[in-house]
Amino acid sequence: MSFWNSLKIGASGLAAQRLRLDVISNNIANANTTRTAQGGPYQRQDVVFTSGARSFLPALAAARGGQAADPQLLSSGVQVAKIVTDTTPGAQVYDPHNPDANAQGYVTYPNVDLATEMTNMVSATRSYEANLASIQAAKNMALKALDIGTK
Repeated sequence: MSFWNSLKIGASGLAAQRLRLDVISNNIANANTTRTAQGGPYQRQDVVFTSGARSFLPALAAARGGQAADPQLLSSGVQVAKIVTDTTPGAQVYDPHNPDANAQGYVTYPNVDLATEMTNMVSATRSYEANLASIQAAKNMALKALDIGTK
């Protein structure tokens, strides 16, 4: 794996976790939004990741045969497959004076759980930091290699 591939993989992780943090922040910001442009309460969203690798099996077969594997087959980072909407119903609270109340006086609130969102935010932050550390390690190795060549 080349130096540039290491940076590309780390950068893809950074971009993916940044998007995940943006989606989590949007969920938290809309935790009390009872009316959206589409109608009804806000529905929480989540990010689905996929591997950027085409397939690991040809790389494994090449390694077993003692051949060099195609670097494109090994790993090319993480990609965002899609952003999905969580369709679980939100809590219903009796508040007949709310303009979004139904005929029985209940208001449907978003299905956003702040504890879940905060846990996801900590996880995304830690993953972001891990990707940043891998980029820093690759950079330090490249600098050490250049330093060896000058001595």
